[in-house]
Amino acid sequence: MTQDNILVIGGTGKTGRKVAQHLTALGHNVRIGSRSAKPSFDWEDITTWQEALTGMDKVYITFQPDLAVPGAPEAITALCEMAKKSNVQKLVILSGRGEKEAQHCEQIVINSGLQWSVVRADWFNQNFSESFFLDPIYAGQVALPRTEVKIPFIDTDDIAEIAVKALTEDKYNGRVLEVTGPELITFGDVISMINQATGRDIKLHAIDIDSYVEMLREHKVPESYIWLINYLFTNVLDGRNSSTTKTVDELLGRPAKSFADYATETAKTGVWNPNS
Repeated sequence: MTQDNILVIGGTGKTGRKVAQHLTALGHNVRIGSRSAKPSFDWEDITTWQEALTGMDKVYITFQPDLAVPGAPEAITALCEMAKKSNVQKLVILSGRGEKEAQHCEQIVINSGLQWSVVRADWFNQNFSESFFLDPIYAGQVALPRTEVKIPFIDTDDIAEIAVKALTEDKYNGRVLEVTGPELITFGDVISMINQATGRDIKLHAIDIDSYVEMLREHKVPESYIWLINYLFTNVLDGRNSSTTKTVDELLGRPAKSFADYATETAKTGVWNPNS
């Protein structure tokens, strides 16, 4: 296997850190793209991008907080142009399933003139252990809108392995790899599985989106995340993604990780235990 120089933007995040670990284990030279890295990479400071891109053969792109937010297309356009001038050969972008704004950003990468792959993912399992759903679960009271919609939650372990395939194997050039978990489940199913794995009695409360947004503001959640959550619950979580794909099975030769397995593994870490 050729040893590549690969920039992992978001290399300390949910998927990026796992992508970086896999690539390093395979013998590639990995540069972490984050504000704390040296050289640093900051989406909000374009002057940091050039040094991070210099000498890189390939780039894994994750955009924070999401490709659907205003300003993302302009940032992705600027990054693609700078990557091309820096002699980067390939871009792999993590995108959101069912998000037309994210698909706009995909097209920018597709039309960049560079080799490309798109990894298009659904809701992460890890949103319940590493992100905005963790605190309510820890508290034992989860209030959410759209609790009846079925979602094919996907594990970041699977996303990372697919991204590594896309980065290191040319046969995935020019492909959109749409990844989901193995089953369709609701938020109610999720809480039941976490309760079973932890032995707790976490309560799920169905509320409307306006009440949810108001609650997030009361908890001083950043406005950029409130915008994203409102967008996802209003425009994406409407059943359009209530289907599964076999991408993980086909590319990795095994089934995608189920939410129940994720819950069992995560419960052992104690992250959901209020007494830990």
